[in-house]
Amino acid sequence: MHRIYEYCHLVTPEEIDGLGHVNNVVYLKWLQDAAVAHSTANGWSGRRYREMKIGWVARSHYIEYLQPAFVDQEIVVQTWISTLQKVKSLRKYRIVRPTDSELLVRAETNWAFVNYENLTPRRIPEEVASCFSIVPEQEEPV
Repeated sequence: MHRIYEYCHLVTPEEIDGLGHVNNVVYLKWLQDAAVAHSTANGWSGRRYREMKIGWVARSHYIEYLQPAFVDQEIVVQTWISTLQKVKSLRKYRIVRPTDSELLVRAETNWAFVNYENLTPRRIPEEVASCFSIVPEQEEPV
């Protein structure tokens, strides 16, 4: 089980905006990619969720941009589960540049667990919850 998952990515030219750095919406895509990769690594792929007709939908995102990223730089998205409640979860993220350990982004997403057939909230099944560790605030990466 991956408590704090690390998703690595090399910035591509297509991700650069008119100011010469990574476009803001690209960071959101990286957050989602990291969340999906973390879930998959813990045994819950998108396919498995779809087959069971249950899964996660985003309710809100908070992103704090601290430093820019540029083409051909490697970035690492660190992600973990901060809270797991009856029908919702808070996932946190840090995006760092490993070459200089610079923190580029701090972010979090509020996720709701739903029935995919009618998009109504559904209690998180134990078989899903048991595959994820909660990382207490004092153990979060800094």
